[in-house]
Amino acid sequence: MSEPGRAMNRRALFIWGVGVFVYIVAVFHRTSLAVAGVTAAHRFGIGAAVLGLFSVAQLVMYAGMQIPVGMLLDRFGSRRMLMTGAALMAAGQLGFALAPDVWTAIAARLLIGIGDAMTFVSVLRLVAMWLPPRRNPIFVQLTGVLGQLGSVASAVPIVVLLRDVGWVPTYLGAAALGLAAVGLVAVAVRDRPGPVAATPGRARGTVRDSWREPGTRLGLWTHFLTQFSGFTFGLLWGYPFLVDGEGLTPATAAVLLSMLNLVLLVSGPLVGHLVGRLPYHRSVLVLTIAGASAAAWTAVLLWPGRAPLWLLLLLVVVLAVNGPGSMIGFDYARTFNPSRRLGSASGIVNIGGFIASILLILGIGAVLDLLTPAGAAGHPLSAFRWAFALQYLLWAVGAVQVVRYRNVTRRRLAEQDPDRSAALRLAVRDAA
Repeated sequence: MSEPGRAMNRRALFIWGVGVFVYIVAVFHRTSLAVAGVTAAHRFGIGAAVLGLFSVAQLVMYAGMQIPVGMLLDRFGSRRMLMTGAALMAAGQLGFALAPDVWTAIAARLLIGIGDAMTFVSVLRLVAMWLPPRRNPIFVQLTGVLGQLGSVASAVPIVVLLRDVGWVPTYLGAAALGLAAVGLVAVAVRDRPGPVAATPGRARGTVRDSWREPGTRLGLWTHFLTQFSGFTFGLLWGYPFLVDGEGLTPATAAVLLSMLNLVLLVSGPLVGHLVGRLPYHRSVLVLTIAGASAAAWTAVLLWPGRAPLWLLLLLVVVLAVNGPGSMIGFDYARTFNPSRRLGSASGIVNIGGFIASILLILGIGAVLDLLTPAGAAGHPLSAFRWAFALQYLLWAVGAVQVVRYRNVTRRRLAEQDPDRSAALRLAVRDAA
């Protein structure tokens, strides 16, 4: 390779790396409440259902912003969207740190949700614009799994900071981290190699065209099916389940939540490799990941009494693959949509898993409040078992829809582009 070629690759990797850092910061903001749920409940004097609103408000805003963000991303590019998103998340953490009541705190989480919505799909667009198409599945997976380092940073460190310095300094520090991300993007990130021409009106019609593509809807239901179980566990309800339900110490529960993200770092590249090698059979991998999650939860929920630590560790390992599994949905969006509407298609896909997660978070909170005796110090294991059983309904709906749209997508591809369909059957990915 020539010297200029190597320089371009180094620059592409650097820009991708900056994007990943901003996504890590976004995941940190998103999950910074995961191990602070008990503290937040005491600080604001709320129960499980209202506590769930903190995460649900943030996720509702995140999901609701995906299509508008996708259109804005196609129009304005990744750089401006990443800067805006990081600034909004910093403002949200500032408000969360100083909130005098629960409703102000929820409003602050809404700001975090808006900024978070702008981040991941913007980094995916950087991957598509700067890196070779054949490497996209691996780099999408790496983006997703490296971003989960933000969850690692929000687990044990948040617990320690809340204990040692208190609520306000902990979340003021989180706001400062968001401002650092804004400055880094401003200095380092460019939308694509070479000059970028203004394209007014370019996003017009992209949402409609993206939705009409069955591959986009297959990506949405893939994201729906594979994300919610691990995401809900890591974001909010895993820590109370492990501490109140399974009787683990807070330190052990925090370590298990950290393990969730560390295992994800290993499994993500493996899933990306399989997606690149077997593109025609991506749906088989999706259904396998969801089935393994359902099986692991069945073993834990049906265990007589509290589950042993080895079984809880196995559950965490299985749930860690949910994140890489959900990334397959974005590979469908990239495969079946042209680059001009990649932002809109990715936004549509990203809605799926967050709708499922919102439904599950709300459902778990409602069931826990319903089945927990008044005045109890924590939620009993029996209440957690019924609450987490809600997952089976979501798995059933998601699996049916994945199979449905997989069949539609395969038929359409075979009719419109038989050569490409044959290449995918032979596990040969073209450069498009």
